Amino acid sequence: MPSDTFGLAHLWGQSDLIIKLVAFALVVMSVASWYLILVRSVRQFRARRFDNAVEAFWNAPHLDEGLARLSGAAPDSPFEALARQGAAAAEHLRRHTHDDTLGGKLDADEFVTRAMRKSIALSTAQLESGLTVLASIGSTAPFVGLFGTVWGIYHALIGISTSGMATLDKVAGPVGEALIMTAFGLFVAIPAVLAFNAFTRANRLELSELDAFAHDLHAWFTTGTRLASAPTGDVTAGANPRSAAPVKLRVPTPGAA
Repeated sequence: MPSDTFGLAHLWGQSDLIIKLVAFALVVMSVASWYLILVRSVRQFRARRFDNAVEAFWNAPHLDEGLARLSGAAPDSPFEALARQGAAAAEHLRRHTHDDTLGGKLDADEFVTRAMRKSIALSTAQLESGLTVLASIGSTAPFVGLFGTVWGIYHALIGISTSGMATLDKVAGPVGEALIMTAFGLFVAIPAVLAFNAFTRANRLELSELDAFAHDLHAWFTTGTRLASAPTGDVTAGANPRSAAPVKLRVPTPGAA
């Protein structure tokens, strides 16, 4: 018997419409998952520069220079969006609030907080984009492959009942289809699950860093000085000059001339 009698081409040629639809669905799921894995991996590689970008922002002599450095080192990043949103909120307060208007009674702290919270919410949605697809593929692909397995076994039983004898040539093809569908389902699901877990952890770490950056920004936009780090050694020692150093440009308080 030729060695290619039970090859993939032979199995595909003798498979029915159901098996072909299952195989096509698994191919589409695999392509989608690997595309998302590639795109998200490139994005995570770029995210390694965000820490240096934040430090460059705080070391800038004034706000515009800090934003320019942040934009150059981490363009279109959640950190740039957060800084620009906070700066825009502070500038809006400076321009449009006066003591004799309703805007003059606004709480500057709350206004800046809401603006930065909106930026964080939008960044979170962007970070989670595609993860639902990966989770869905990872959880459903094995069952899609299992359906192909069940259908292949059913096909084998139909061949046995039609021929009246359980010979190898009657059952090998459908059973091979069943095994291939099972393996294909696992091949699609395992990378999707591993990638989902890895990206979820990376997003959690990045969001914690973004939250810390938002805390420092909020302190600076409302007080004009970056919040100093808590001392870790001698409690009588001063705060770290680098972490406590303010950006030179202060944000005017609402109602100021």
